[in-house]
Amino acid sequence: MNMRHGTKARRAAGSVLAAVALTVSLAACGGGDSGGDDDAGKSSSSSAPAADKTEDGGGNTVPDTSQTLATVNGSDGFQVIIHTAARDDGGFLTVTGTIKNTGDKKVGVPTEWNGRETQVQRTGRSLAGFTLVDKAEKKRYYVLRDTDANPLTTTGIGLVDGGASEAFFAQFPAPPDGTTQVDLQMPTMPTATIEIS
Repeated sequence: MNMRHGTKARRAAGSVLAAVALTVSLAACGGGDSGGDDDAGKSSSSSAPAADKTEDGGGNTVPDTSQTLATVNGSDGFQVIIHTAARDDGGFLTVTGTIKNTGDKKVGVPTEWNGRETQVQRTGRSLAGFTLVDKAEKKRYYVLRDTDANPLTTTGIGLVDGGASEAFFAQFPAPPDGTTQVDLQMPTMPTATIEIS
């Protein structure tokens, strides 16, 4: 009997120590509002580099729309405005823009924008079909994926009301530093040549 009670006591003590250790670890790693420069807790799929973000009245982060690199008009009533194409620390190129329904009726975005890859299609609506072409280096860049094959781009844009706009971003591998211009290819839309900043 005593051995059984001793084993239970050791297990209980071990559980308590594990819980305390976990609590201390979580407290030490907690986010808090330290105001420090540590960016480790930020998501790699943020909508744009920090310098290119503003906040709307509801506290949502939206891309900087103060500049326009290209405007592309599609035959399906959609207009895509590219606002920024900026290199990020870590070798990424983030493209931000606005998708606008220029008609007066609600329209669904082309399914071709989702991309054809099975892994990406299972994640639902996205802009994973967008690609960048570096003509000088003769390379094509696809939207980056996270470790679960989710595309690092805006997701969930299905229907857009007439006259309404949707902000978007897409992250790609950054072309070499010498490349200053790329073509953004969007299925069903004309190609847009954009400058990299």
